[in-house]
Amino acid sequence: MAIGHLLAATALKTVGIVGSTLWIIPLILASLTFINYNQLDPEAPIINQKTLYTEYDFVVVGGGSAGAVVASRLSEIPDWKVLLLEAGGDENEISDVPSLAAYLQLSKLDWAYKTEYTGRACLGMKNGQCNWPRGKVLGGSSVLNYMLYVRGHRNDYDHWEALEDNRNPYLAKTPYHGTGGLLTVQESPWRSPLVVAFVEAGMENGYPNRDINGADQAGFMIAQGTIRRGQRCSTAKAFLRPVKLRKNIHTALNAHVTKVLINPTNMRAYGVEFFRNGHRQVVMARKEVILAAGAINTPQILMLSGIGPQKELHKHNIPVLRNLPVGRNLQDHVGMGGLTFRIDRPVSIVQDRFQPFPMTMQYILNEKGPMTTLGGVEGLAFVDTKYGNRSWPDIQFHMAPASVNSDAGARVRKVLGLTDELYNAVYKPIANQDVYTIMPLLLRPRSRGWVKLRSKNPFDAPIINANYFHHPFDIKILVEGAKIAVKLSEAKSFKKFGSRVHLIPFPNCEKFPFGSDKYWECHIRTISMTIYHPVGTCKMGPDWDEEAVVDPRLRVYGIAGLRVIDASIMPTIPSGNTNAPTIMVGEKGADLVKEDWLTNYSK
Repeated sequence: MAIGHLLAATALKTVGIVGSTLWIIPLILASLTFINYNQLDPEAPIINQKTLYTEYDFVVVGGGSAGAVVASRLSEIPDWKVLLLEAGGDENEISDVPSLAAYLQLSKLDWAYKTEYTGRACLGMKNGQCNWPRGKVLGGSSVLNYMLYVRGHRNDYDHWEALEDNRNPYLAKTPYHGTGGLLTVQESPWRSPLVVAFVEAGMENGYPNRDINGADQAGFMIAQGTIRRGQRCSTAKAFLRPVKLRKNIHTALNAHVTKVLINPTNMRAYGVEFFRNGHRQVVMARKEVILAAGAINTPQILMLSGIGPQKELHKHNIPVLRNLPVGRNLQDHVGMGGLTFRIDRPVSIVQDRFQPFPMTMQYILNEKGPMTTLGGVEGLAFVDTKYGNRSWPDIQFHMAPASVNSDAGARVRKVLGLTDELYNAVYKPIANQDVYTIMPLLLRPRSRGWVKLRSKNPFDAPIINANYFHHPFDIKILVEGAKIAVKLSEAKSFKKFGSRVHLIPFPNCEKFPFGSDKYWECHIRTISMTIYHPVGTCKMGPDWDEEAVVDPRLRVYGIAGLRVIDASIMPTIPSGNTNAPTIMVGEKGADLVKEDWLTNYSK
């Protein structure tokens, strides 16, 4: 993941441009992006509606990976008036650049959440807390993420509908991909030779080079992502910009929703309260309020509205309208960060090696070069440990041609929140040297966390407890993933680069023999990385399921006119990156709404 921070720092450190003149590169990006919009991309930025109606048919809360899809699809019915409320602003020229994904973290586009200290994970981060980036911007986390397009395993779903526009010919012609859709999926036009070695290493270890979004998942491939002509293709760009001129859809930015308005007599949602530019506003919903604010903000809004665990609401003196297990069942893909392999050939991403101005111009003028890389992740793989099986892998790998040391500590350690002690001891000695990383991540965690209110103040960040490694089996599987990653690094394809594991031990793990199971466990607990995939906090399930918040049509139990359509409804986390499945939830959820309100609606 480090490559994104690295290329950001490189691009924004253009030769001789420092201090007060740093604005030149964003200005160039803005100017030429504007030209590209008019010449190549007809979907210019959306219209931020200043004056709103007092009532809409549907009010969609949250313009992220699911919400943008829902609002767009509902506005296909010309008789329906749709309002989309987004707490953040619009995308910018920097967020369009794939390689700068990590640079957006801790910016104004990020809610910048942190997890609670547990003592079991994130021990190498300041205060033992993991940073949890979440998109506070139109397009949501599809604007901050690494754009990786992974559907998950067929065993994860009965049926989740997908719509895409795949522009890799060798995949587009298969039964598992399509063309002409709104969401564009491609490989990055640039890659290092290390990702080829990664795929070959997988083949040496008995795994095929295959489309992991096809019939079978186990295998290795060069990563695909939601990019278009070298730029990020967020859900805002894919689903909202093309429909911005429709008369029946309004989008309000910087509109922070604080409460769903519910009539306690008939238990029906009839509108929402939100703050915009410091002013409280209310808007009514004739048919439904649809929450699509994500696995953190959706449960927060529900609880602030009186829907949630009775004990939790009483603690904050919030009247209980419906006692439901909101905020529970939190799941995330936790990964082992910082696993670094050194090499002797200059083929990785090292900040001091790149010439920033030529690299930036190559991207702007030709839509090629290192700045098109998917946040730095070049390779993806799905493997099985001794606890899993080939038919349903339990470990995913992200491979990147850089690591924590590649920018000499300028940015990566800050965004990860690493302590100075850890960075200086382990990564500073190899600053700016050639390396690559393979990050194992746990696909189906058994541990469950939760989201709770910090207070009844809607502007206070909620309490997030990821509860990583509460179940002892989770750490055991990741340790096996670490050992497989090391074995991959020893393959012939990597050995030609002089590949070997970085041997400086973590200071807090020195009591264990380096490379032992106990050592890898300590490493994993020290740099425990979120893969930015929180789901499950408003679980979908049948009415007899005591953990369910919404029914199979995504309607909140006991509250009429209120639906949740986002990653929070997932009962279990999909086996892979969650952006594509969340977009699928948006597509399917919009269909359900149409089916419920249009008797003659047909797919």
